[in-house]
Amino acid sequence: MTKPLLFCFDPVADLNAELLILGSMPGQESLTANQYYANHRNAFWKIMADILGFDPGSSYETRLQALKTGRIALWDVLQSCTRTGSLDARIDANSISANAFQRFFDSHQNIRAVFFNGAKAESTYRQHVLPTVSSIAVSYRRLPSTSPAHASLSYEQKLQLWQAALKPKTSFVR
Repeated sequence: MTKPLLFCFDPVADLNAELLILGSMPGQESLTANQYYANHRNAFWKIMADILGFDPGSSYETRLQALKTGRIALWDVLQSCTRTGSLDARIDANSISANAFQRFFDSHQNIRAVFFNGAKAESTYRQHVLPTVSSIAVSYRRLPSTSPAHASLSYEQKLQLWQAALKPKTSFVR
């Protein structure tokens, strides 16, 4: 049985974005809901709410607007891939197609820091994207995955690491 080709969402970003958070590819619940981080067990929106000061239970549109207000862009490294289930480890390496990052950076010139939501996002970016983008003055940093599959750290530990990384980068983050 052939696995279907999965496609990511468009980036969430406006022209004022200074930080870019990258996942690898949305999980099955997110793809079904057509929303970034739709799995209620994923800590992403709770962490962002704690950092930016919004209600994590607010509407998806409100949460996206909070990111934009905080000058944070959100996207995925992969434009498409095949995968069984939702785990990054199940992504078929031969099916990977990366997003057009040079075009993104050209149109979002205020981006000065890229944060990877987990190891797979970082390794895929470094392998498939970094060699294709011209020299841009941004810093790169991997943060612990907000996925429920990454259970080696508590929520409080993840929050502390995300806060320490994001808060010093922009004055718009609480």
